[in-house]
Amino acid sequence: MTNGRFHVPFPDNEPVLDYAPDSPERDSLGRWLAAQDDVVRDVPLIIGGRDEKGEGTFTQFSPHRRHRELARVQAAGTPQVESAIQAAGSARSEWGTMPFQDRAAIFLKAAELISGPYRDVLNGSTILGQSKSVIQAEIDAACELIDFLRFNVHFAEAIYEGQPHSSEGVWNRLEYRPLEGFVLAITPFNFTAIGGNLPAAPAIMGNVVLWKPSEKQALSAYYTMEVFREAGLPDGVINVVHGDGAAISDVAMAHRDFAGLHFTGSAGVFRSLWKKAGDQLGRYRTYPRIVGETGGKDFVVAHPSADVDALVVALGRGAFEYQGQKCSAASRAYIPRSLWPEVRDGLVALAEEITMGNVEDLSTFMGAVIDGGAFKKHQDAIEAARAAPGVEILVGGGTDDAEGWFVEPTVLVTDDPRYDTMERELFGPILTIHVYDDARWAETLELVDTTSPYGLTGAVFSQDRRAVREAARTLRNAAGNFYINDKPTGAVVGQQPFGGARASGTNDKAGSHLNLLRWVSPRVLKETFDPPTDWRYPHMGG
Repeated sequence: MTNGRFHVPFPDNEPVLDYAPDSPERDSLGRWLAAQDDVVRDVPLIIGGRDEKGEGTFTQFSPHRRHRELARVQAAGTPQVESAIQAAGSARSEWGTMPFQDRAAIFLKAAELISGPYRDVLNGSTILGQSKSVIQAEIDAACELIDFLRFNVHFAEAIYEGQPHSSEGVWNRLEYRPLEGFVLAITPFNFTAIGGNLPAAPAIMGNVVLWKPSEKQALSAYYTMEVFREAGLPDGVINVVHGDGAAISDVAMAHRDFAGLHFTGSAGVFRSLWKKAGDQLGRYRTYPRIVGETGGKDFVVAHPSADVDALVVALGRGAFEYQGQKCSAASRAYIPRSLWPEVRDGLVALAEEITMGNVEDLSTFMGAVIDGGAFKKHQDAIEAARAAPGVEILVGGGTDDAEGWFVEPTVLVTDDPRYDTMERELFGPILTIHVYDDARWAETLELVDTTSPYGLTGAVFSQDRRAVREAARTLRNAAGNFYINDKPTGAVVGQQPFGGARASGTNDKAGSHLNLLRWVSPRVLKETFDPPTDWRYPHMGG
């Protein structure tokens, strides 16, 4: 037995490398990408630490080179999901009682592996499989995932240190047990870091996990799991089951040991999963924890006092970085009429200068949208706008699927503040703008608050502090992450805990201790050193 009170290293955010021409990191990543040109990776299921086959396979393609095969992926059927549940159950007791310093060391080592030898692997696989530019991959697959691992270990330690008061003769203790069962983590295509964090966060707290990555993120998910394995994660703690999300969740959520869902994806899917759990509450060992982040229709509202140059850059980066495929992407904006000519001209110039194409060219700003379904949705929305009265395509509007799923950075301007693309999440590089009369600032804030069912991110631009206060007050429930004179994207772990309410999810704030609290079931222990030996109370005396 090792005795001592151990403290994990205090975390710092991982520095973002800039990949400037002739930099060592650019040369190293370029070599890795070149070496993958003819590689098709076989991606297994990982169950109980073993590489397993499924009931069939599917292929992951590169969005910007849509005919290029990247990975042949095993797809789980019912037997494999059941086997993964059994493997998790077998690992649960030992993992849940392992000393925290040992669990912490595994994930801290994983962070170091990503920072060092796996940086090119995770960034490169994210570029190839998810069509991220090099800087977007670096921010996501390297830095954010590293930050999640380091900060979550730090947050876990702080949670464990929270203990109750003890009166004289009594020692009260609070034990933070893992959930009684397994957690199902269902993760999206757009962030490799989310793919790694959703299974890792419950595991850090001692839980066992079934991880169902997006079919479109299978390659970087495979490498993420390789990092965890190399870091020493015991067999069965995280089990990877690729395939159809509905079929996998049907099996997992019908099991009596289903104890939690950690989800990022669409609001519709999340509602269906919540209903699925609710319909089966009677069969579960315990009430499951349901944690989800489900998207947004994120806004930028500008006051007449806004700095136009800063506003234009925020709109361009917020709407078009990673092709608008971020839950936090700016997709609707409200611009005062007095500023509109400058904003209009600035946005047109910015959008026309953006480079779009094969992101394996590390100078490229934008890649392709994720697949043909997304491409068609964006194409249909642009064509509908082209025909709609009172809607103008200010810039962009072009689409091309010959080589990849490319959609130009597009700005729509609408007279109707409740036009379809002001309300509907598109998850693509389409920004819709409504120009309002300067005198209608207060009314516009109410409009921002009531137009969308979501409540994830939003931003206000103003040099007038009274206007900032008014926006913050009126839009208090419209965004879980609210930005002042900055774009509504780019939350940093440990600095801006991320999540929203309304139709955007349960607002459990990934990147903070609040999320980790959902993955524990506290137990109070009261130890009395000198217990009473007489049943009578003093008031009963003669």
